[in-house]
Amino acid sequence: MKRSGSADLPLHYGHVPPWLAERMAKLGKAIVEEIISGQGKNALLSKLSDPFWFQSLGAVMGMDWHSSGITTSVMGALKRSINPLAKEFGIFICGGKGKQSRNTPNDIVRFAETTGLPAQSLVRSSKLSAKVDNTAVQDGFQLYQHYFVLSNEGEWTVIQQGMSNNSATARRYHWHSPSVQSFTEEPHTSIYGANQGHILNLTDKMARPLKTAMLEVTSENPDKMLSEISRIRHLVMPGHHDVTAKDVDIKRLGAVLWLAQEQHVRNFEELLLLEGLGPRTLQSLALVSEVIYGQPAQFKDPARFSFAHGGKDGHPFPVPTRVYDETIDTLQQAIQKSKLGRQDKIQAIQSLSKVTARLAEDFIPDGSLDEYIAHERANSWKYGGRTVFGKAKAPQNRQLDLFDEQQL
Repeated sequence: MKRSGSADLPLHYGHVPPWLAERMAKLGKAIVEEIISGQGKNALLSKLSDPFWFQSLGAVMGMDWHSSGITTSVMGALKRSINPLAKEFGIFICGGKGKQSRNTPNDIVRFAETTGLPAQSLVRSSKLSAKVDNTAVQDGFQLYQHYFVLSNEGEWTVIQQGMSNNSATARRYHWHSPSVQSFTEEPHTSIYGANQGHILNLTDKMARPLKTAMLEVTSENPDKMLSEISRIRHLVMPGHHDVTAKDVDIKRLGAVLWLAQEQHVRNFEELLLLEGLGPRTLQSLALVSEVIYGQPAQFKDPARFSFAHGGKDGHPFPVPTRVYDETIDTLQQAIQKSKLGRQDKIQAIQSLSKVTARLAEDFIPDGSLDEYIAHERANSWKYGGRTVFGKAKAPQNRQLDLFDEQQL
C-alpha cells in the first residue's frame, strides 16, 4: 500500500466558533453529496486522500487556510453531517481526535455489520496505517488524530495527523486503499510536512537491508516487496497567517474575480441560470465549483480557495457569513432539483469551473492582490463578516443599502 500524501502545517490552537462550524457542516455535506452523485463514492475517497485537495476544501469552507486545525474542523464537520446519512451516501467516517481515534475499531465494526464488509480486515488496515506512521516512520510527530473513511463497497481512505512540540508543527498523513500493495514499503499516497532533518523511515525502499536484518534477528522471513510505487505528494504550508501573492496562482484567482463582475456574467450562455446571484456569491460559487469538479492540477495553491469564504482568523479577510449562506442555499437547491431530474442549475454551477479554467489560460493579471484584500476587508461588514475576534463593523452612520444587497 502507498500513502497518498502528507502535509506539514503550523500548529494552531483554539476552537471553531459555532457560527462557522454549522456552516462548514452544511457546505461540506452539499459538496460531498454532489461529488458522490456525479462522480461516485470512490472519487470522493480519492479526493480526500490528496493533501492539496483536502487543504483546498478546508480553505473554501472558511478555515484558516494553512493551519493544522483544518484537519480537525473539516473532518469533524463532515463526520457530523455525513454519518447520519451513511445509508444514503454509502460513506461512513470512523475515528477522530484523541479518545475518538481509539474508538475507530468499534466504528468500523458497527458500519461493517450493516453492510456485510469484512470488519476485522478493515480494522487491521486501520491499525496498520497508524502503526506505520507512528512507529515505522519515526519523524518526530506523535499521532493524535486518526480518521478512517469507509465506503459500503470496502474502499477506504485514512487521514491522520501527528504533532511535533519541538517544531510547533503538525504533519498530516493520507492513505488510499486502491494504492495499497504493502503496508511496509512506501505505502503513503502523500505525507504533508516540512523537512525536519534525519528520520527513521522503515517504509523507505532503501531500508530493505535494515528490515531484512531485523527480520533475520527475530528468525522471521520477510515478505516479498513490490518494486513499483507511486511518487509521494508532499505539501508544506508556510507559517505566516496572511495570504500573499506567492501563495496563490494569480492567473486562476484573477479569472475567478473577473468572472464575478456582474457585467461579464452575461457573456457566458452557460451561466444564465445564475444571473440572479450577485458577483460576490458568484465568486464563492466559482471556487466551490472548482473543489467539486476540478482536476488535481488545480489544487497546487490551496490558499486561493480562501478567497471564497475568507478565514476565521481574518486572513485573507473575515468570513462573509451572508455570502456563505447564499452559497450553501444555492448549492443545496441545485442538488435537490437535480434529484428531481432538473439538471440545469447544477450544470450551470459545474460550468463555473470550466469557464474560469478557460479564462485563466489568457488572463493577464493587472491588479494588486493586496489592494483586493484591503477592499474585501473594508467591505466585509456588508457581507456579515465575522472572525473569532468578533463581527466586522460598518463605518459610522453607514447602513446597508440596496446597492450593497445587489452585490451578494
